[in-house]
Amino acid sequence: MHISSTERLHIQELNTDDAPFILELLNTPNWIKFIGDRNINTIQAAANYITNNHLKSYRENGFGFYKLLLKSEDLKPIGCCGLIKRPELEGVDIGFAFLPTYEGKGFGFESASEILKLAETKFKLNEVVAIVAPENPNSIKLLEKLGLIYQKRIVPFSDGKELLLLSKTFKK
Repeated sequence: MHISSTERLHIQELNTDDAPFILELLNTPNWIKFIGDRNINTIQAAANYITNNHLKSYRENGFGFYKLLLKSEDLKPIGCCGLIKRPELEGVDIGFAFLPTYEGKGFGFESASEILKLAETKFKLNEVVAIVAPENPNSIKLLEKLGLIYQKRIVPFSDGKELLLLSKTFKK
């Protein structure tokens, strides 16, 4: 389902047909380094991941992570950006990830700006948070450019890794 568009991107819901793309994305070096190895190593595992995470989020929360399709390359999927409600966090988390070829080209700011607009206007959220590894300066810089402000260091998951928590409150 089409969610929105930006100058260079179409933003759409993921579905199980996107399993080959998700398999590729979840196994990129930066995904594994900064987000973590999800042990998704087959098309079927990727399809199950989509069903158990993304489709479940759309159904339960009305939002989730979306695939980003590049208009200039026949709608090639180049990354994901969206919102997730994690049980470990009080707020709704914004996140993004791109195939290596498309990192550092402004797609993160472009897509996340649109997702923040949707968070405020369509999904009626009061605040969005983000968690990021302290050793990921590019994501920290992007989150700050999007207007998120550092709050504190947290250890939200059982892996014991300390992450930075940033947040953005929408004006009423």
